[in-house]
Amino acid sequence: MKTVAMVLYSDVLMLDVSGPMEVFSIANRFLAPEHHYRLLTVAESREPIRSSCGLKMLADLTLEELPAGIDLLLVPGGPGAYDTSQPTLSAWLPQAAGRARRHGAICTGAFLLGNAGLLDGYRCTTHWNYLERLAQRFPCTRVEAEQIYVVDRNLITTGGITAGIDMALAVLGEDHGKELALEVAKVLLVVMKRQGGQAPFAPLLATVLRDGSAIARVQAYMADHIEEPFTIKRMAELAAMSPRNFARAFQREVKLTPMQYLQNARIEHVRRLLETTDLPLKVVACRSGFGSARHLRAVFSERIGMTPSQYRQQFSTN
Repeated sequence: MKTVAMVLYSDVLMLDVSGPMEVFSIANRFLAPEHHYRLLTVAESREPIRSSCGLKMLADLTLEELPAGIDLLLVPGGPGAYDTSQPTLSAWLPQAAGRARRHGAICTGAFLLGNAGLLDGYRCTTHWNYLERLAQRFPCTRVEAEQIYVVDRNLITTGGITAGIDMALAVLGEDHGKELALEVAKVLLVVMKRQGGQAPFAPLLATVLRDGSAIARVQAYMADHIEEPFTIKRMAELAAMSPRNFARAFQREVKLTPMQYLQNARIEHVRRLLETTDLPLKVVACRSGFGSARHLRAVFSERIGMTPSQYRQQFSTN
């Protein structure tokens, strides 16, 4: 019997807790009793814990009562992980993780691991909206942006929310084989391996500022005329700057080269057209400045991790 322990704290995200735990719970329906997962929740006290959605939970054990020999110790995410100090958990986690065979975090639970020093020297991930914040707060870790989950030695971290289910299915497949993991995925109506990682969900660009500055003026013009051809020279003329000064100023302010920004802006425009229209791909390519459907497919697939038709099938609002 393997033991999975989930850490609870105030303002935790309920889905981060229940998603992975349901994977192991459903797996128990298929497993012989001696191979069942023992599922535990652990918290600072036995007082009711209010989740971010308002539902309350009671932990099975206090932190001091968690036994040694845990197979998987998990820290879920939520506002309580990244907006609130959790000094007791930060002090307890290193020893608890050291006694577990594997440990990890779901979504923004990575911030609690980072506060405990458990990300230093490891590769990890988190929800796409918090990747930059995690990397800035914990510079001794290597944050990976694309993957749904990342395994590095005995540490496993996941992207946002439902990625905890993907992680749990992967653990289940490692423990008891992919056939069982597939059966559990069918019960949950999820796929074993999602296409595109986090890339299809994460925006490539921040909102375009229209504050009248030279760089913002060029960004706004590109967004409004995305189908037109652009060169550094043309962009610099729009900014009333020399090409060299423009390129340097643009990269300093935007953290992308002008051409990188242009490609991201075009891909974002493609995504909106795929989500909201039934236009043929060659028309989408023309209206987005890619010129041909073939060129669009190549760039889009490389950046997003799925073809335009796959993206439209998954995200279309029509």
